[in-house]
Amino acid sequence: MSKLFIVPTPIGNLKDITFRAIEVLKEVDLILAEDTRTSGKLLKHFEITTPMQSHHMHNEHKTINHLIQKLKSGTTIALISDAGTPAISDPGFLLTRACIENSIDVDCLPGATAFVPALVNSGLPNDKFVFEGFLPVKKGRQTRLLLLAEETRTIVFYESPHKLVKTLGHFCEYFGEERLVSVSRELTKLYEETIRGTTKEVLEYYTNKPPKGEIVIVVGGKNKN
Repeated sequence: MSKLFIVPTPIGNLKDITFRAIEVLKEVDLILAEDTRTSGKLLKHFEITTPMQSHHMHNEHKTINHLIQKLKSGTTIALISDAGTPAISDPGFLLTRACIENSIDVDCLPGATAFVPALVNSGLPNDKFVFEGFLPVKKGRQTRLLLLAEETRTIVFYESPHKLVKTLGHFCEYFGEERLVSVSRELTKLYEETIRGTTKEVLEYYTNKPPKGEIVIVVGGKNKN
């Protein structure tokens, strides 16, 4: 019976993959990978020989109809990204939606997602939070920041290392220099680091120590008082 499996992969530490994820990746007919070279290393490590096909943000619109036909013909497919859970700031949403529209079963496995440990590690309220992913690079960035400046829930962002200082500067400008923030980078890896403080303090830290690796920023919400 055809089915699409959404399979999370480790965000750094290979031990964070689940037994079920390995089992599914071995049993499906095809694996869709964001970068087959990156995923190839993971599959080789766990002795998974299932065929792979490239599926990323630049080709997903063009390949969906073909993949839906493969699924309808009885092919079982697993979708993975370079790291973490597919569709969380990665390809996956479009294919998932297409499967649902075509009455094809979708099974999302639980597993690694970068923002969860970063949010919990931050020490900021996490009973209610907003996940923003990556901010707009240019168009719409100011509008988004002005809107989020009034958000009272904790806010979670993804950011690249070379844009972190600029983004923290914008947080100082739009959220205020005393807003609490936590920056986690290289989660689950050897040089994992979480820096907490005010936007001003964390900006000063990373201005003097340029960051490396994947980054999650957690910002406290606006004080209701």
